[in-house]
Amino acid sequence: MPLTVGFDLDMTLIDPRPGMAAVMNAVGAESGHALDGEHFAANLGPPLDMVYRAFGVPEDEVPALVARFRALYPEIVIPATVALPGAAQALAAVRELGGTTMVVTGKYRANAALHLAAFGWEVDHLFGELWAAGKAEALKLHRAAVYVGDHVGDMRGAKAAGATAVGVVSGPCTRQELVDEGADVVLASLAEFPDWLRVNAVSLGSGSSAPR
Repeated sequence: MPLTVGFDLDMTLIDPRPGMAAVMNAVGAESGHALDGEHFAANLGPPLDMVYRAFGVPEDEVPALVARFRALYPEIVIPATVALPGAAQALAAVRELGGTTMVVTGKYRANAALHLAAFGWEVDHLFGELWAAGKAEALKLHRAAVYVGDHVGDMRGAKAAGATAVGVVSGPCTRQELVDEGADVVLASLAEFPDWLRVNAVSLGSGSSAPR
């Protein structure tokens, strides 16, 4: 069976923080709500509806603010986003081994697709609006052997899917936080991922546990 590897998007493959802060602040200015874009951008991971509730937005206003954020997103966030070190090489390493690539993100799928297109990254499967253990739904569908992410929620998703959980410390979570949520291995960045994958590809493809 071909090796399938899933990746998170924000702060795993890409760094969209400046644009994300700008959009959240714009929505706050329009709506009159005290939305802290810088705090939001520094803690990317949870879906927008959860973020708005944490900021105290009334439940009946959440859907409209989610829609407004998504509408502003393409023009503000896409051009301001940069690829994280090793991202392109990590995706390429999976393909070089004959594997299948997935991106499973909490982000709105249409906007996630714009990011991939902007960098010219082709993946076999893209799933959006899945968070934490909910990511296991997509990972199990395609029998992912590995899921790579920067957030404790990503580790929960990997473990719920029975996949090897690979953490990267490029996001808001520390190495210890990722380990505490079940990370099987923690890398400093995706730049380390190709070598790790090449060493472990055979055991991952056979369903054996990968070393830490």
